[in-house]
Parts: sequence; structure tokens; C-alpha cells
Amino acid sequence: MTAPVITIDGPSGSGKGTLSRLVAERLGWHWLDSGALYRLVALAALRRGMALDDVAAVAELARNLDVRFEVDGQGAPVIVLDGAPVGGELRTEQAGNAASRVAALQPVRDALLDRQRAFRQAPGLVADGRDMGTVVFSDAPLKVFLTASCEERARRRYKQLKEQGLSANLHALSEELAERDRRDAERSVAPLKPADDAVVLDSTHLDIESVLEQVLRLAEERNLT
Repeated sequence: MTAPVITIDGPSGSGKGTLSRLVAERLGWHWLDSGALYRLVALAALRRGMALDDVAAVAELARNLDVRFEVDGQGAPVIVLDGAPVGGELRTEQAGNAASRVAALQPVRDALLDRQRAFRQAPGLVADGRDMGTVVFSDAPLKVFLTASCEERARRRYKQLKEQGLSANLHALSEELAERDRRDAERSVAPLKPADDAVVLDSTHLDIESVLEQVLRLAEERNLT
């Protein structure tokens, strides 16, 4: 039998990464952070001085991306790119905006599709991204679309950056998120939108534990736990 999948899609800053990781931990399932793959392609391209609109070159890079997802001695996830661990560089606004651009390229998405689907292994997979429920795992028995207001997502990102000791401008972050939302929703390739059978959860006024419990309850209702 094919391993079950829970997909958690949504815009940048909605909390889908944290939520999907927690759901995977609670269920003892595998976890796929699909956004990391696009960020890794973008980061590798930037490091090589590659133009992000060079479709053929970026797609070839995606097909041959040297990346490994590992766990360190404390059980924390480690991403290794080109033989070296990737640090906070992967989560910068520059990497995020570049990832949004390369994710709009169909050849890049095609190159990463099989790699994403290979994460589907027993006992199950929790996959987060922007098209997990609409394209990559369209047969998933539970699809969640997690959202929040742009202002709230900018506030969360601002708080996160400040906690990391990084400088940030709340207004600029809000504008960047709005622009990324527009680009992701309007792209012709796998635009950001809820799957027809997705459960839409608005986390604007909810903490992560409340959202987690809702998703686990949905999983139980579908006999996935």
C-alpha cells in the first residue's frame, strides 16, 4: 500500500514549516520541507553567480543538486549542500525571494518532482510547501491550507529575525511578503492556492499548539493515526 500523506500548504510565514514538523513528530512520520529544496536550488545558483532567469541552467542545477537531509547527534535536522552544512543562509529573505523566482520555472519544478515524491515512505509523510496538495501529492487523504494575515505573518517573521539577532524592518517585511504572495498566486506554474478538497485553517489569532491539535484531530477523523 502507498504510504499516507498529510499535505500542509500555505503562503510564506504562515507557520506551515513549524506545524508540519510538529505533526510529523507527533505521528512518528517522515517530514518533507519542500520549500527547502527550492531555497537550496536558489542558494546554489546564487553561489555560482547564475542568473535566476536562465531556465536551462537552473533546471540542470536542480536535477543534479548535491544535497542531503541528515540528523545531528542531538537529533536536530541538518541540511548538507555541496558537501557542507547549510546554516542560516538558507532562511534569509534573499534566499526566500530567490526561491520564489526559481519555483515559478516549470523545468525546475519538473526536476524536483520525483525527488519530492521519493520522500513518501512508511509509515507516512507530512509534506509542507505551496503545491503539495494540488500537484505533488494530489491523492493525499488529508490536505491542509494554512494561512494568516500578511500583517501577522510579517510580525512573526520580524520577531523571529530579532530573536536571531538580525536587523529587520517590519514595514519592509510586510511589503516583501505581499509581493511574494502576489508572485506565488499569479504564476502560471502551480500557483499558490488551496486544493479543492483542502481544509483551510486561518492561524492569525491562534497559537501553534491550537493549530496542531486541529490538524491531529483531522488526521484522527480520517483514520491516519
